[in-house]
Amino acid sequence: MTARLTRGGGGAARLRALLESGQTIVAPGAFDPLAARLVEEAGFPAVYMTGFGTSAALLGRPDVGLLTMTEMVDNAGRIAACVDIPVIADADTGYGNPLNVIRTVGAYEAAGVAGIHIEDQVAPKKCGHMEGKIVIPAEEMAAKVRAAVEARTQPEFVIIARTDARAVEGLERALDRARMYREAGADVLFIEAVVTEAEAEEAVRAFPGVPLLFNWAEGGKTPPIGLDRLTELGYRIIIFPISTLLAATAAMRRVLREIAAAGTPAAAMRELPTFGEFVDFIGLPQVREAEQRYAAPGPEFGGSDDSDV
Repeated sequence: MTARLTRGGGGAARLRALLESGQTIVAPGAFDPLAARLVEEAGFPAVYMTGFGTSAALLGRPDVGLLTMTEMVDNAGRIAACVDIPVIADADTGYGNPLNVIRTVGAYEAAGVAGIHIEDQVAPKKCGHMEGKIVIPAEEMAAKVRAAVEARTQPEFVIIARTDARAVEGLERALDRARMYREAGADVLFIEAVVTEAEAEEAVRAFPGVPLLFNWAEGGKTPPIGLDRLTELGYRIIIFPISTLLAATAAMRRVLREIAAAGTPAAAMRELPTFGEFVDFIGLPQVREAEQRYAAPGPEFGGSDDSDV
């Protein structure tokens, strides 16, 4: 019963098992715990905590490095605490040099996350599909990857190395960087913002047998390649970072327009979950069950009698 209110650990081991199984891991993005629960309800094997969505949800601002490590970890921890599926989290640049990366890995591990990706941008970073990115020297990033690998206390905790060099130095240099990061110990490679299907294919050819993550960035620089094709190419993790964020924004706009036009949301209610359906989904039956189980006994069971007060 209590496990349904406070979720258990073991996410890193489950994510590692999924990677070793050979199956394609489809992980839609979640910007908060409610979105993560919806991802889990839909039957996906993992959920991705999007940094873009976290910045939008927590600050109402774009993903340009405004959030701190502790703010990101706090959101990741709340997400991990409310689902049983593994959480892959955005950890931006690792929030500093290798010493900072050591602390970052420890914080995300303690939060219950199954794996993180760190990137080779100069801080403050930008969303991988925005213009104006700058990357740090490859050797500096390789040192950060080594620090991340050596800092983890759970061997199963997945370290994903992301390079944003495609937009800055071209694809070949991005692949060279990824090779360095793999040699530094990264479990999964993430070549961000490839701009054609041919580039996506070339990235896979460059790393036979190495797990690669594909960012199906909705509306970004990478073309919308079909899931079957990505599976055929051999991508092991596919994230859809902001589908839930965009869908939530569109739905809220619709209902707010209805309230503004009609004075109430009555006409839109048929398209929405009922109040009862929603509270059941977020766990009210389990809360009530726990309340009954742990309720203090009344006077007939030996409790205090208010009349004596």
